[in-house]
Amino acid sequence: MTQTAPFPKLQRGLVAILRGLEPEEAAAVGQAVFEAGIEAIEVPLNSPDPFASITAIKAALPPSALVGAGTVLTAADVDALHHAGGKLLVSPNIDAEVMRRAATYGMVTMPGVFTPTEAFQAIRLGASALKFFPASVLGPAGIAAMRAVLPAGTPVGAVGGVSDKDFVGYKAAGVSVFGLGSSLFKPGMGVAEVAARAHAAVSAWDATFGAP
Repeated sequence: MTQTAPFPKLQRGLVAILRGLEPEEAAAVGQAVFEAGIEAIEVPLNSPDPFASITAIKAALPPSALVGAGTVLTAADVDALHHAGGKLLVSPNIDAEVMRRAATYGMVTMPGVFTPTEAFQAIRLGASALKFFPASVLGPAGIAAMRAVLPAGTPVGAVGGVSDKDFVGYKAAGVSVFGLGSSLFKPGMGVAEVAARAHAAVSAWDATFGAP
């Protein structure tokens, strides 16, 4: 199996999940999040015209930003993400066809897993990192129990019902990446509010893991 791109060394292991983002606000919201210190941004594909938003965010940010899509379910979605310039692929599940297509483009992949079986399947399919989802159901204890049997060095992310208030507990479980959704962005929020929430998340990260 072709390996997808390794998970990059971000200053902070934070991914902004901008579900429901409108294309006309994408550049401004993306800039606010990035300037607060969150370098990875995903636009879920169940958002309005998500590929237009991804293209706009890519154009507004420096090349170092990791921009892509969430809720990627098909190989056709992967093709469209590539054509929009996205490099980050996040999904709620693990799908072999999606992973193979992502590997051909050298994307960074975070497939969703919930069980040891799914976690090891994702690793075999070349996942860049594992997205334990929904993390709020598993909790730090559940993730820690599974992480104990995973290959050393496997990047582990917590997504779903997770906010900056949960960093300390998940850090103890070995989680190094957090996907922040509704705690960071909801449709209808102004750019200033999103920026304030992004800054709060970055401050919580620095307090928990240390400033970069």
